[in-house]
Amino acid sequence: MHQLNWQKSSFSSDQANCVEIASAGELVYIRESDDPATVVTTTRAKLHAWINGAKAGEFDHLTA
Repeated sequence: MHQLNWQKSSFSSDQANCVEIASAGELVYIRESDDPATVVTTTRAKLHAWINGAKAGEFDHLTA
């Protein structure tokens, strides 16, 4: 795997269990900081669609 530059949200501050994200080419890598060996991959286009859906409230029923 590429050497990835993992980033987390500035809202996470110093919390250990945060979602981290990195990219290389067209792929986006997502992991939990407390389980860095487990990595999910997707494409930039699919992540963009998911973020837009989350902003539009399409997944709100999952957290209610």
